[in-house]
Formats: sequence, structure tokens, C-alpha cells
Amino acid sequence: MGHKFKFRATPVPNWNVVIEGEVLVVEPNEQLSYTWSSMSMSGGVAWTLTPTKTGTLVRMEQSGFREDQEANCEGAKYGWQKSISNLDKVVAGLKWNIDSTSIKGKLAEDDPA
Repeated sequence: MGHKFKFRATPVPNWNVVIEGEVLVVEPNEQLSYTWSSMSMSGGVAWTLTPTKTGTLVRMEQSGFREDQEANCEGAKYGWQKSISNLDKVVAGLKWNIDSTSIKGKLAEDDPA
């Protein structure tokens, strides 16, 4: 916790696509939350994992938009829908390391072996 980071992507009109953040909560297999800030806006993102009978419910909640930032909120909604819709492709590309105490996934192209 306390780790600071930057997400960067290809700039789009009216946004440089640089998001700075700091990790607030890490509870393995349960929750990840972090702050975000970009172009004078800021807030938080929380991911929670909840076991179900058939797998895991993944929930993401972003906060921090003011009432006068509806266009920004809609832009974030579009971006999250695009990113989350690709989550199954990312998971499918993971190389899994499973032992008696943990399950870890790593992107196959990141593996030097």
C-alpha cells in the first residue's frame, strides 16, 4: 500500500490520458482500491472479488466526478466498458502458476521462458 503509479495511453482529443494514482488497499483475492487523478479531477477506484457458486463476481466502482463533470464521467464509462470487455482475453492469455497455497497468473508474453 502507498505505491504510487501512472497509467499512460495514447492521447485523445481534450485528454492527455495520463492517470496518476496511489494504492490504498490490497487484500489478496478480495479487494484492490486506489486513488486516481487526471487533469484537475480526482477520485477513487475499488475492485472487489466475491466468490459465487459458479466462479467469482468482479465489481469495479469509480468515484470522484462532480455534477458538472458529466462528460468526463461518460468518457470514463466508455473507457471502462472497453477495458473490462477485454478482461476475458487478458485472463485467457495468462500463464498460471498453481501450488497448494496460491494461484498466480502472469501474461505469457512477459515470461522470458
